[in-house]
Amino acid sequence: MTSLHTRLSPDVYLDHLRAESARFRDVLAACDPAARVPACPDWDAADLLWHLATVQRWWTEVLTARPEQPEEIDPPRPEAYDDLVRAYDEWSAGLAAALDGADPQEEAWNWSDDHTVGFILRRQAHEALVHRVDAEQAAGVASELDPRLAADGVHECLDVMYGGMPPWGSWEPGDGLVRVDVTDTSESFWLRFGIFSGTDPDSGTSYADEEDFHVVPAPDDADVEPDVVVDGPAAALDLWLWNRGDDADISTAGDRDVLERFAAIVASPIN
Repeated sequence: MTSLHTRLSPDVYLDHLRAESARFRDVLAACDPAARVPACPDWDAADLLWHLATVQRWWTEVLTARPEQPEEIDPPRPEAYDDLVRAYDEWSAGLAAALDGADPQEEAWNWSDDHTVGFILRRQAHEALVHRVDAEQAAGVASELDPRLAADGVHECLDVMYGGMPPWGSWEPGDGLVRVDVTDTSESFWLRFGIFSGTDPDSGTSYADEEDFHVVPAPDDADVEPDVVVDGPAAALDLWLWNRGDDADISTAGDRDVLERFAAIVASPIN
């Protein structure tokens, strides 16, 4: 398996964003507004619809204002479900239009350390994918995940959602290596455990000696073996990491203590 990860092209991300957003819309338009969302138990289908609508609206505003961060103003939420669908249609189309033809290398504010349009494009393709799955689970239906997008989602989830670090933090690498193998796309991602510390300047919350992991390059020494190997198909891994699927199609092998440390981190909920 290759240890190098190649991101998808901007056109492919945009195609996936449009397709996943459309599927999300079609499923929820036919869904009971009161249906619960299994991965987000505080939400019903109407809440889920409003969530992605406002997320896509916000990132459209960010792209329009780039490179500055716009003022975040919460729009009023419609009461009628049909009006929620109409708001979603408008704002989802707006995001796709804002990204269509935009230079991925152009500067744009976002919460990561990658202040580019490309980061937003990639993140929103995966945001739409994960919430499409939420919509289907709420409606009791299912459809396939594209393996290449899902494999990229495994990398993004490990590298950004779990392994990302804010600029005010510091990270000291420690002991423990995990390799995640995506069996149907022949990609491998290496993770190293470490300790995160820092104080959030906005909330004032301080973190000290918190264990997490970062995605790291494969070791130069081919004889170096990971302490744990986690493997499975792209879709199964992506949904499992996002707490949207079980581990029935995922295999693990290696040091039990290291595996428990890995499992403790990826059990953290992300919406």
